[in-house]
Amino acid sequence: MSRFDGQTALLTGAASGIGRATAILLASEGANVVGCDINADALSETEQLIVDAGGVFTPLTVDIANRSACQGAVADAVAAFGGLDVVGNIAGIVRHEHVADVTEEQWRTMFGVNVDGMFWMSQAAIPHLLQSAEEGKLGNIVNIASNAGLMGQAYTVNYCATKGAVVNLTKALAMEFVKTPLRINAVAPGGTDTNLVANFKMAENIDFDLMMRYTSSRGMSAAEDLARVIAFVASADGKPFHGAVVSADNGITSG
Repeated sequence: MSRFDGQTALLTGAASGIGRATAILLASEGANVVGCDINADALSETEQLIVDAGGVFTPLTVDIANRSACQGAVADAVAAFGGLDVVGNIAGIVRHEHVADVTEEQWRTMFGVNVDGMFWMSQAAIPHLLQSAEEGKLGNIVNIASNAGLMGQAYTVNYCATKGAVVNLTKALAMEFVKTPLRINAVAPGGTDTNLVANFKMAENIDFDLMMRYTSSRGMSAAEDLARVIAFVASADGKPFHGAVVSADNGITSG
């Protein structure tokens, strides 16, 4: 399949995990992929994987918490490929800690990456995506939320707050543009086997019974599983989706 032939996709978090898997998948289906991440070395690894497979990938080292950096990334993507058709706001960070231990810096940093960056990138991209949609091309945004944005989780209050913001950010943007052909949706994964999870450090002296409420007996997804969901929502196959928060969490929020 080549669902993204001739389309340009800008993806954040492209240096690893779900972002890298999505970049590889979209490039394999014909997209010109512009990948943003703060980790330049890992971003180069993504570039090599895609180029070696015959795909098109442009790496941009970007701190998405910075508004002007997001504006610059969008401008670079448009300048390189003549337009912009898909934005995947995939980058994110997580911490596990008792409420009393959360510092102001940690709180601000997580909102900067998980929420501010998503808004700044969307704000800069929407005029171009709207043009794409009006021309009959894809023209859409896919945000990465989380099951943590749909339910309370002990020891991740900061993270849950950011992902809850992503859910309503998605819905609010969708309402503002509901009378246009622009589509704006979110995918809400559960546990996913990525470096983010592999490097996840739990707080000390926690009640594991509380954590069992937001784990799935089906285990974790692979990054490639989520990439396929994102690609479906972003492609023409996902045309009916607008303002949706697509749960892909192996049943964690089912009941």
